[in-house]
Amino acid sequence: MSTPERLIESTRELLWERGYVGTSPKAIQQHAGAGQGSMYHHFAGKPDLALAAIRRTAEEMRATADASLSGGGSAYERVAGYLLRERDVLRGCPVGRLTMDPDVIASDTLRAPVTETLDWLRERLAAIVQEGLDQGEFSPAFDAHEIASTIVATVQGGYVLARSTGSPEAFDAGVRGLLALLAPR
Repeated sequence: MSTPERLIESTRELLWERGYVGTSPKAIQQHAGAGQGSMYHHFAGKPDLALAAIRRTAEEMRATADASLSGGGSAYERVAGYLLRERDVLRGCPVGRLTMDPDVIASDTLRAPVTETLDWLRERLAAIVQEGLDQGEFSPAFDAHEIASTIVATVQGGYVLARSTGSPEAFDAGVRGLLALLAPR
């Protein structure tokens, strides 16, 4: 792996574990096995490197979600596939956790890939729910965008509940409950 790649990957990992403030340039360099000169040769500074890491994390999340949502089956089956896919629930969402970081949220530049990714996910889910509505699979009382937001909120809230209890059970219970509510009649 090249030095810039090691720096980006190390920053991604540290941002997920420690947040922006807790991720010092020195910690990034040590984690990546790169010198200070090397870091500043490839990146203008910590904000520039953090932006590259956040963009990479956002791209990865989109790809993973899209793989679950693009599978075959009914709209309900694709939503269920997304909700039930394997996750490291106790670590939380690497993108969602950035919304709790005051330094990321305070920066329009650092926040942009987070917002874009969560907006993309809601739109992607809304399109699938709308397919289900068009096929008569879901209750006609459903609003596709509201259900999409509910799905994202269930996943993100499930991470919070699981982390607070130290057990994935709360996440799993939220997913089961949502799937029961969405189940075709």
